[in-house]
Order: sequence, then C-alpha cells, then structure tokens
Amino acid sequence: MGEIVVDTKPTVEVLRTLEEKVDPRHTAILAIDMVNDFLDPEGKTPKRAQRPLEKARVAIAPMSLVLERSREAGAQVVYIQHTTMPDGSSSSGPWIDARSRATFSVGDICLDGTWGQEIIRELTPEPGDVVIKKFRYSGFAGTRLDAYLRARGIKTVVCMGVSTNACVEATAREAFSLDYYVVYVADACASWDMDLHDATLRSAGHRYATVCTSEELFRAWRNTGVLG
Repeated sequence: MGEIVVDTKPTVEVLRTLEEKVDPRHTAILAIDMVNDFLDPEGKTPKRAQRPLEKARVAIAPMSLVLERSREAGAQVVYIQHTTMPDGSSSSGPWIDARSRATFSVGDICLDGTWGQEIIRELTPEPGDVVIKKFRYSGFAGTRLDAYLRARGIKTVVCMGVSTNACVEATAREAFSLDYYVVYVADACASWDMDLHDATLRSAGHRYATVCTSEELFRAWRNTGVLG
C-alpha cells in the first residue's frame, strides 16, 4: 500500500477585482504629502524653488471627494506627512545628497512643527483620521505605518498625493513589497511633470498595482452597497 500524502499547503486568498480590493473593512486611504510647503503658493518649494503648482493643485478637489466618500464608506483615512527635523536628526549623508539634487525642492522643507509641514486647509484631517510623519520618500521607511495598518487588519492601500513619481510611488512600491494590495487613484495624484506621472501609473498598472479614477473607486463602493 502506497504512502498517503497529505497536502498541507495553505490556501492563498487572492483579491482580483477592484470591488474586492477596496472593501472598506480592510482598506486604508493614504493621502501623501498634501502639505503647505508642497502645495500652498506661500510654501517653500513654490516660493524658493519655483515649483509649479497648477498641475498638483488640480488633484486637490478629487482627493477631497475621495476622502469624504472614504469616511462615509468606513475606510480608514491616513495622512502621510513629509517631515524634516530642525536639528538635522532626520538627515543622513545619502538623504542630504539626494535632496540637494531633487527637482523643485529645498533642503529644509516641512520642518517639524511649522506651518509648512501642516496639511493644506482644503484637506484638514477629521476626527478618526490618522496622521503619520515620514522622513524619507516612502511612508513606510522608519515609520509606524506598517504596524498600524496590520493592527487594523488592512489588506489594501489606496494611494493618492504628490508627487506621483516620487513619494507616492515610493510608498506604493514598498506597500506592495510588504504584501499589501495597492491601488492608485489617478486623478487624485499629480506631479510637477505629468509625463512622469503618466509613466509611473503605466508602470504600476503593468507590475504591481491597480490604477483607477476616483469615479471608478466610488462605483466599486456603490456596487457593493457601502455607498448610496
């Protein structure tokens, strides 16, 4: 009589549709770097580095609506807030070198505790929202974001913000490497160079993420009855 082989390989759950991925019970909405120094005309990057704001500010209205609908649907809203420590404790040699060559930027952006670090007034966090400071491009690097999401049973992160090809992409790619499903809301992301925005989203859609519009996200929630 031959040996009986028992298959002990665990069954892997795979979420394939947008509706499955963005179920609010396991979804966090990440609003990345929507702060004054990046988006307000009086912020450091437009005032000192001449960063153009027109394209980036177009993303504010769609993002505001996504945040509103996310709260209605019951998804967790998380603001990722770029931060630089005034005493230099958040800066390393590689980081200083990279920031010195960054397009349309300055070295002392988003100083901790200043107006420039604050979320823009159009997107002010509400009770129940979470704000997490980051010190590198990715919202996961050296922060409590991963621990917070896992404690809440989050499977999917919906990424929005600026710039698509920098901090948004860095956060999204690391989320995928940490085994989260990743969704970009295309019209709630922007860059100073929309060709880079488009290239980032094309690459993401081919390799590691779902790319949708805000209306497609809302439709997915309506289809599952979490939005009217």
